[in-house]
Amino acid sequence: MRFSTIFFDLDDTLYPSSSGLWTAIRERMNLYMRDVMGIPEKDVPALREQYFKMYGTTLRGLEERHHVDREDFLAFVHDLPLQDYLTPNPTQREVLASLPSRKLIFTNADVHHARRVLAALKLDDLFDTIVDINAVSPYCKPMPESFAIAQELADEPDPRKCVMIDDLPRTTRAALEVGMPSILYGTDEPTDNASGVFTDWKHLPILLGDE
Repeated sequence: MRFSTIFFDLDDTLYPSSSGLWTAIRERMNLYMRDVMGIPEKDVPALREQYFKMYGTTLRGLEERHHVDREDFLAFVHDLPLQDYLTPNPTQREVLASLPSRKLIFTNADVHHARRVLAALKLDDLFDTIVDINAVSPYCKPMPESFAIAQELADEPDPRKCVMIDDLPRTTRAALEVGMPSILYGTDEPTDNASGVFTDWKHLPILLGDE
């Protein structure tokens, strides 16, 4: 077995971006910033993206600059009917169940959202634990400190025995920079930002060296 531990991102990785869920979450962020925080609507999109790029997540920027209540923000932005967006993928489940390595969720969302998503996808019995935004606080992906905390929680000190699967090139690149192999989901175009790429879940065991 090449890897002892596989870290999976959650949103737009365990389900395709075409589901529309992340778009809906982003709109809830806009609403929170406008209606709860009172930020002018015209300023919200640019500010949200600025904080995402500067701090790793919009939430981290809002915490740092506006002292927003983390739990309140996360509860608001994730208050969506997941069944309207997510559909279980039997092939994905079969592939994940076949992987012999430990499987962990490593997400910039919180545990509550992660558990709801996993339940909607019928994958909630396949993961050993969830490393969420609270577990790595005050850090988040793609900060190197967040990877160190995730490894500690996985009880795997050697990054070479871990692999990060994520839909964001900045995260897969950050994993490589801390010595952890990474696989970018959502494209079949090779990139220097990851060790491998895939769109078809049936290809994942091959990339992991399990076939």
